[in-house]
Amino acid sequence: MTVLAIPGITNLRDVGGMTVGGSRVREGVLFRSGHLSRAGAEAQSFLTERVAHIVDLRDDSEVLAEPCAVAGLRIARVPLFAGSIASFLLGDVSLAGLYRRIVDDGSDRIVQVVRILAAGEPTLVHCTLGKDRTGVSVALALAAVGADREAIIEDYALTASQLPESRNRAIAKWLEERLPMAQNAISLATESPAPVMRELLAEIEARHGSIADYLIRAGLRREELDALGEALVE
Repeated sequence: MTVLAIPGITNLRDVGGMTVGGSRVREGVLFRSGHLSRAGAEAQSFLTERVAHIVDLRDDSEVLAEPCAVAGLRIARVPLFAGSIASFLLGDVSLAGLYRRIVDDGSDRIVQVVRILAAGEPTLVHCTLGKDRTGVSVALALAAVGADREAIIEDYALTASQLPESRNRAIAKWLEERLPMAQNAISLATESPAPVMRELLAEIEARHGSIADYLIRAGLRREELDALGEALVE
């Protein structure tokens, strides 16, 4: 994968280049990032020239608070979990627990994301940080077409290093002051540890047989799965 340093877009990268058996994921087809509310002129050029479709995984309150700063983009809204980020922090949900909820309660919406990717247009998937909802949905799409497992996990784990340290320190301080009993809150807000994604993918496979079978059971058609492979794999 390639980290793209474009002012105004945090945690932006192209996942192209991952090995898939004897081939690899196409470059310039699947991008991932955090929100686009601070996208300036350079970011606007990238979004209008290199991206055909944007998938926004945030809920209504997040979009209202931080709307996309670039007008005229083709954006599909696919809110990926019920409830708010605050509810997960207040409930002291772990990262692993959050991801299980996304996979179990949001399977139909993950299928919506995969269908958009299967169309083969250059697509940017994002949420607020590009960490959890984006991390899970992109990992499942890549795993469904047979991308190298460790490369998928490495891509997910890379997010932690892409979040500004000043932001993480400020959030950690805020959480320590207001939610001192919530042991998982800081991890939920700032971390993307490889073992969590490794465990999630293994758990889905143990329950469903494969990531592709999970998507099929969630409503994806076989021809759509084939189209996803054609779209993402060289």
